[in-house]
Amino acid sequence: MQVTTKDERSLASLFKELTGEMSLLVRKEVELAKVETTEKVTQAGAGLASLAVGGAVAFAGFLVLLAALVLGLGQVMALWLAALIVGVVVLGIGFMLLQKGRDNLKAQNLTPRRTVESLRRDKQFAKEQMT
Repeated sequence: MQVTTKDERSLASLFKELTGEMSLLVRKEVELAKVETTEKVTQAGAGLASLAVGGAVAFAGFLVLLAALVLGLGQVMALWLAALIVGVVVLGIGFMLLQKGRDNLKAQNLTPRRTVESLRRDKQFAKEQMT
């Protein structure tokens, strides 16, 4: 069967349209990635700022409470032993909190998941259309 000129123009037109649509799709995906990345960075920044300010205020109050605990325990045992016990317990709690905070800030929590998934679907769709 011989392809006519009309069919060739139609095919060329379809390829031109496909190219335009793919270009638009890529631009939209890049735009989504920018928006999502900005959202994640803003979220992380706000979280870090809240942690810093809240941590500083809580730290001041916590130091006063620890001093009161050491002085209270110092009434029933040697003051140096009371300070040592309180220090070790607080150090252990602090270490656990630091580990939790580090886990919350891992890169996997900041990955733009929607963009990655959308790009994966677009890639699969493009492969299917090419075959």
